[in-house]
Amino acid sequence: MTRNSPPPTLPARMEAEFSGLLRELAACGHQAPTLLDRARLPGWCRRPLFFFLGYIAKAEGRVTEADIGYAEGVIKALKLSQRQRKRAINWFQEGKSVNELPRVRGLSFRLSNRLWPAPAITVAICLCHGSQLKGQPGKSRRYRCEDAIDQMGLPVSVSDDIFESYASKVWRRQADNLPQPTSYEQACQLLGVTRRETLTDIKRAYRRKVSECHPDKLAQQHMDAIEQRAAKDRLLRYQQAWELIKRRHKAAR
Repeated sequence: MTRNSPPPTLPARMEAEFSGLLRELAACGHQAPTLLDRARLPGWCRRPLFFFLGYIAKAEGRVTEADIGYAEGVIKALKLSQRQRKRAINWFQEGKSVNELPRVRGLSFRLSNRLWPAPAITVAICLCHGSQLKGQPGKSRRYRCEDAIDQMGLPVSVSDDIFESYASKVWRRQADNLPQPTSYEQACQLLGVTRRETLTDIKRAYRRKVSECHPDKLAQQHMDAIEQRAAKDRLLRYQQAWELIKRRHKAAR
């Protein structure tokens, strides 16, 4: 798979679960603890979840307050008792202490994925969220996150789609600070969508973006010359992004 092409199709059951959980994540404002509160993660997922979070948190050599705060947020979302909380902290500490993941940590997910992929996907979303607490993750945090997702028996491409969802909705820069989009991924980020969304959904997002920069609408806002120029630049970028996406979909037929 290249970065400029739509993602490969997952097995049908996994694809349905994944798409649904990504929509739920967006509905939660991309707050994984809120998703956890709604998703009802099974108890057997707790140990690998906190172990993996500790493993990711130590990626850059130092566990930050943000990492600890996020782990506490996950504990709260799971409504753990004091005894369970102590266990979760111990599992987090265990994850911090290893440089390589033991395959046994993801075994329960690998065994359940074919019939019940939702727990593994939910945990994968939580791990990706933990990797990007300060924005787009660095290589070491992302690699450790991908390592954990692979151990759970999920395609690593799942992490690409999750991070893309954060990129398009959370990390997105202002359109007038972006260069002309040259890849499918850049075009989707500019329009605030992901590669997983249909062309119809992308077109709808494009129209919303364009309406924000329509000359008639701008005229009513009494913008100065600099603001008008910035709005026109955004409009141009949106148009360029939409044209690139249309060409890619046409070529893929």
